[in-house]
Amino acid sequence: MTVSVFIDGEVGTTGLQIKHRLSLRTDIQLISLPEKHRKTLKAREEALNSADVAILCLPDESAREAVSMVSSNRVRIIDASSAHRVMDGWTYGFPEYDSLQLEKIAKSKRIANPGCYAIASISILRPLILSGLLPKDFPATINAVSGYSGGGRAMISAFENPQDSSFTEECFRVYSLSLQHKHIVEIQKQSGLLHPPLFVPSVGRYRQGMIVQVPLPLFAIAGHPNPADIYSVLRDHYKGKKFVSVSLISKTKEITSIDPEVLNNTNEMHIHVFANFEKEQALIIALLDNLGKGAAGQVVQNLNIMFDKEESKGLLDKTVYYY
Repeated sequence: MTVSVFIDGEVGTTGLQIKHRLSLRTDIQLISLPEKHRKTLKAREEALNSADVAILCLPDESAREAVSMVSSNRVRIIDASSAHRVMDGWTYGFPEYDSLQLEKIAKSKRIANPGCYAIASISILRPLILSGLLPKDFPATINAVSGYSGGGRAMISAFENPQDSSFTEECFRVYSLSLQHKHIVEIQKQSGLLHPPLFVPSVGRYRQGMIVQVPLPLFAIAGHPNPADIYSVLRDHYKGKKFVSVSLISKTKEITSIDPEVLNNTNEMHIHVFANFEKEQALIIALLDNLGKGAAGQVVQNLNIMFDKEESKGLLDKTVYYY
């Protein structure tokens, strides 16, 4: 079965990554607009309604506008923006979310693709909350660092183009110091937390790759779970999953540092549980490509599930793609 796909926003950071992956496939027919028509409402509306699936790689308001332009009941939508991630009527596009999510995605016409920081944070918190090891009212703290491609074309230019008025030579930047990053609402709802997490994002001077950390003071948690309990819950939750894996807790003792770029150009996410049994502390780290499992790769995985394709189709090629 050939699937026709229109990527609305195909020349943005995420759109280019998706287009590159899909262009290599014979089971995908890409619908593309000439440059002069990409912002023409009539041309976009025709393309949106002629596709089997529309993939939205747009700012939030533009994504909402695009959804309103889809009049055909046949068209399915994957929205890579944050516009619909906590909206009723939309299926959260994280297949490993729980045992039922893959089937929900397969049947849905409206998929909200997760945010990069969010999918990593939720991958850690949700299984622990579902199991009861972590109470819903736990005051979660999340620290994260991303490559600058996470900020799209503007941030890429600011870090790479000396002629850009925003050019910076910073090696590291902590941002969103108002503690109101747009992924917070998504993380809270989709992980099951009662309270917004304290989320501290940052950007490093490298192109792509992401590390998300959730520290757990186990001595302060009801029931005093030990690190082995934390590991067991995460291991069991992701057992048999193709793209999310949990390192053996015995092996994490051998890890002395983590390279944020090691999973670049993949759709994989690796979760590590670091432990200090004596101090009753644990640190859980999720490692992923912010443009892979955190964006374009997850879109392709969701598309595969929606159209009954092999889940990993088009996701095993690690060809480096620059844009």
